[in-house]
Amino acid sequence: MSEEGTTVSPQALRHGAAPVAVRSAAWYLPERTVPITGIRTLDETERATRDGLGIDTVRADDGLDSVTLAERAARRALEQAGLDAREVGALVMVESRAQETFLSSEATRLQQRLGAENAITFSVGGLGCVSITPALLAARGLLAADPALDDVLVVHGSKPAAALRYRHPVTVNGDGGQALLVSRSGRIRLHDIAQLTNGRYWDLFHVDYRDRPTAQWRERCTDPRAYSFRLAIETRNRLSSMLDDLLRRNGIGRGDVSGFVSQNLSTGSFAFLEDSLDIELLPACRQNLRRYGHLGPNDVFLNLSTAIDHEDLAPGDLAVMINVSPVAAWSLLLVETDPRKDVA
Repeated sequence: MSEEGTTVSPQALRHGAAPVAVRSAAWYLPERTVPITGIRTLDETERATRDGLGIDTVRADDGLDSVTLAERAARRALEQAGLDAREVGALVMVESRAQETFLSSEATRLQQRLGAENAITFSVGGLGCVSITPALLAARGLLAADPALDDVLVVHGSKPAAALRYRHPVTVNGDGGQALLVSRSGRIRLHDIAQLTNGRYWDLFHVDYRDRPTAQWRERCTDPRAYSFRLAIETRNRLSSMLDDLLRRNGIGRGDVSGFVSQNLSTGSFAFLEDSLDIELLPACRQNLRRYGHLGPNDVFLNLSTAIDHEDLAPGDLAVMINVSPVAAWSLLLVETDPRKDVA
């Protein structure tokens, strides 16, 4: 039901964009579980912040690089769909935060390892956690532009850029691969995509790496006050306005949304979003935060999938997926779970 008490029809949702959906989704999480107390920090202040994030464990395997994580998730997604890699029309890789070698192509490396020899292949990124959104925009554009193209495989292997998994004062990074097989119909329909950026914060977090051994790489916040206060206020205002616009242009109200999911940074970040937007996040967010920590661009779809598996979302329910990055970038996805009508 909408805020006005009317029943939402499929026709009330936005149809200006080409139909697009997630046909299959899969994740690979390393078997090795590291307790939060085993995550190194530099001092007592950082340790106290780390212990208050709401994270119990992360998955970590230093022997697996981001391409391997992505590959293992991709093979699972293809198996779920009964699709051979040679049938994939396009492969879009959300780029690593720090690839293994310069001037080489992780996207085509993954293409070769999968055997996706016929796929249009490229990478996107530059927006941190929000980078999943331009990947989906690219997938939607490819499907709209070429009626003969049926599937786009969107993948990412999430690993921290620096040796320290703790990013002060934000979160702890775990390892994980994600693969979304995007098509014109599927289990999760993408009704609408919104994204905004502000280059004022382009260098708020960074890793100085030139002339330094990798063991000395450290992700650093250049202006903690800007992160904690100025960017927080802008995030509240941006997301509130974006959410109102997203719902308005789809002809629905907040009462029509059955659930909200976000990325996993900390319990404090969850409380901030809930208070700022007057919403309640689905339990899957806090559950996955405790178990896996932060998985970069992979968080939101993992949380959505967990919510569906736990039946917190029913077939035909609408959900809003919230993503924020301190570069700064913001994105919202309006999705429908198990659509009642084929979108093609």
